[in-house]
Amino acid sequence: MRFIPSKKTRILALIGLLAGILVYKFAASAGPSNGFDLSNSILPRDQILHGGPPRDGIPALSNPKLIKPQAAEYLEAADRVVGVTLKGQARAYPIAILNWHEIVNDRIGDQRFAVTYCPLCGTAVAFDATIDGKATDFGVSGLLYNSDVLLYDRDTESLWSQILNQSIAGQRVGKKLTAIPISHTTWRDWLDKHPDTLVLSDDTGYSRDYRRDPYAGYEESRHTYFAVNNQAPENYHPKEIVVGLASGGVYKAYPFIELDKQGKSRFSDTLNGTRFNFDWDSANRSISITDAAGNLVAGIQGFWFAWFAFHPDTQVFKAAAS
Repeated sequence: MRFIPSKKTRILALIGLLAGILVYKFAASAGPSNGFDLSNSILPRDQILHGGPPRDGIPALSNPKLIKPQAAEYLEAADRVVGVTLKGQARAYPIAILNWHEIVNDRIGDQRFAVTYCPLCGTAVAFDATIDGKATDFGVSGLLYNSDVLLYDRDTESLWSQILNQSIAGQRVGKKLTAIPISHTTWRDWLDKHPDTLVLSDDTGYSRDYRRDPYAGYEESRHTYFAVNNQAPENYHPKEIVVGLASGGVYKAYPFIELDKQGKSRFSDTLNGTRFNFDWDSANRSISITDAAGNLVAGIQGFWFAWFAFHPDTQVFKAAAS
């Protein structure tokens, strides 16, 4: 059964929607480029929208302050985090902070990586930040495609689509980013599995109220702030959480509501001839995917409307009939 929002939540959702409409009207008048060169864009230029803030108006974090779990007093057990494990080290990046910054540029050993989050699509993706043998930082361009954040690298100012994992304009157009498997789960769950984790401090150098959700009510609302190219079928709520998987150009969505219906915590599925193993944690609304060799696979967790907007030919996982 889906959560039914309270009257207060519905009011917040309406306020958020009205704010989004104002942002959209501003975007239309501000023009699509936000100072970036779109002359060689592989996406239709009229579909790249100004999201409202200027370039870096949403400030990405670089070389962030990390603290031990005991010092993270601002976090509650049920708060959502994006967890990353690299070179035997675990780190957690709370959604409460990512909502305000969208990108965290970080490093473990000699590996530079970026943790990205788009509040409008609910999508969290981590990328290896080494491109053409050179480590780079990413910033928030202030532009959107299909309601999803467009990043830009600070070396060449090329634009990158988070969900497509690809540069869509600029010197590096067409190049792909390598996604790093993440865990999109609760702080309680991440800490239980990784007691030695470090966590992003709320001492970011910016004055933000990280206990306040700037998108309160958005997830419950059926509305989006920006238009998308492909409208998702209404068999699911537009903001239903799905994890999207790709295999050789074939795509499949695994809606959480279907995983709940199935009632299995572990199962396997085949996509484009490749078998994947799934570990579903209903209590923490989290899923991990591994290949036949047991290696973690990077899927994309986010809203149903966003996954469909990019992959209208997606297959959809259905719970087995009991």
